[in-house]
Amino acid sequence: MSVHTSRRGEVTVDSLAAMKRDGRPIAAMTAYDASFARLLDEAGLDVVLVGDSLGMVIQGGSTTLPVTVDDMVYHARCVRAGLDRALLMVDLPFLSFSTPEVAVANAGRMLKEADAQMVKLEGGGAQVDTVARLTECGIPVCAHLGLKPQSVHKLGGYRMQGRDEASARAMLEDALALEAAGADLVLLECVPATLAEEVARNLRVPVIGIGSGSGCDGQILVLHDAIGVSARMPGFARDFLADAGSIHAAMTTYVADVRARRFPTGK
Repeated sequence: MSVHTSRRGEVTVDSLAAMKRDGRPIAAMTAYDASFARLLDEAGLDVVLVGDSLGMVIQGGSTTLPVTVDDMVYHARCVRAGLDRALLMVDLPFLSFSTPEVAVANAGRMLKEADAQMVKLEGGGAQVDTVARLTECGIPVCAHLGLKPQSVHKLGGYRMQGRDEASARAMLEDALALEAAGADLVLLECVPATLAEEVARNLRVPVIGIGSGSGCDGQILVLHDAIGVSARMPGFARDFLADAGSIHAAMTTYVADVRARRFPTGK
């Protein structure tokens, strides 16, 4: 019988919750391999996400939809090899959580084969039962609301979500329902800053934003956007490498700016 011991100083679900209670912003970033993961860990990132964004920035696709569970397990194992402190979160790719039991099987692979500490899945109220089942199985979950890249064809493109009163109210209700089902974290992508701030204020669990203003409990960016090598930079991103001199310095600046709420600027 083996006993798992936590790495010293390791970020956990509980420590992220404590950061929200203490008002200390959470700094997160994507990574897809061991070398960048090690660099992010050393720079002080709290959460490293193996995102299905790898379908675009690593595989060169136009969407995240072709990414497989095997792809995610492989890259998550690579990233785990580079981490010592940061919490490892992994996306469940398109159609890998179509039912609660399918989600449990695929999320279980992330934890068992890659030593992930949390999975992230896209979707609102329709995912309540899935989040509840994952929670029952002891699998930490991050719920992803707002712009959901896996639904790009249904949404008609990569657009800001929750701009009208009805959709904003529905998003807040979904966030509360997912929290009640057991979600440990909520990620908001491309929603109005005022709505993101309202969601963060009403939830007990941390709310991480991307393109959603400065009122969230933390921020996340795609690594390739943050170092200016993406083919198409989103308007909310910043090239932290431009004036930093090294990628390590760029990531250290990113962490400091998130902690001080200098990034993103304004609401």
